[in-house]
Amino acid sequence: MLENAAMSECTIRDKQPDLIADTAIPRGVVPEKFRADNGIVWERSNELVPYPVALSRMEETVREIRAEEAQERIWLLEHPHLFTAGTSAKDADLFNPRGYPTYPAGRGGQWTYHGPGQRVAYLMMDLSHPHGPVPERDLRAYVSFLEQLIIATLGRLGVKGERREGRVGVWVVDPRTGEEAKIAALGVRVTRWVSWHGISINVDPDLSAFDGIVPCGIKEFGVTSLRKLGVTATMEQVDAILVEEWDRLIAV
Repeated sequence: MLENAAMSECTIRDKQPDLIADTAIPRGVVPEKFRADNGIVWERSNELVPYPVALSRMEETVREIRAEEAQERIWLLEHPHLFTAGTSAKDADLFNPRGYPTYPAGRGGQWTYHGPGQRVAYLMMDLSHPHGPVPERDLRAYVSFLEQLIIATLGRLGVKGERREGRVGVWVVDPRTGEEAKIAALGVRVTRWVSWHGISINVDPDLSAFDGIVPCGIKEFGVTSLRKLGVTATMEQVDAILVEEWDRLIAV
């Protein structure tokens, strides 16, 4: 999912990657609806979702939203170990000593890792309409809203997330070591003003997996997680806070 996407990196196209054609959702990863409010359906998959399956489902949902045949959707999930390439990804930034599968994502940004222990939220939203503080057709405001959603969620868990000029995503400083590292990424693609892809928060992934890439093309800083920062939280707890903070921020 998800690689860092600044507004300038958000891609607006209709052509989709070849790997998403005719991809059925395997039994066991079909998302379950757990909430529907204000025209937005929240879903969660409890099994690891293969990346091509996620892309295929997002593409289908975007098409249905554009045709006014489906509601907006937020899909919470985890992926198996894999790397995805954004539109700015460089071959030299992929090392992949473990041989994880790699996929073109079609979103803005560079290389990112997804795997178990990372909460991914794919948001399929019709940006031709306003959403709380986000005006209609305003990509910059939408990206800023997603960053604030991550920051607010982390804050509820006692972690101070921050933006950094020129570095998309959410960053933290470990109070025990003073080291600065990335804890969450975001990547957005927009097709005729319907957004897809979204955000990822490192809850308790295998951080050594990030050694297989230069995350976001940034060599100077590392990657961290809630677990590494000393925060023990389940995916269910993170999800509950994410929903609550969405409600609070969207009402502004």
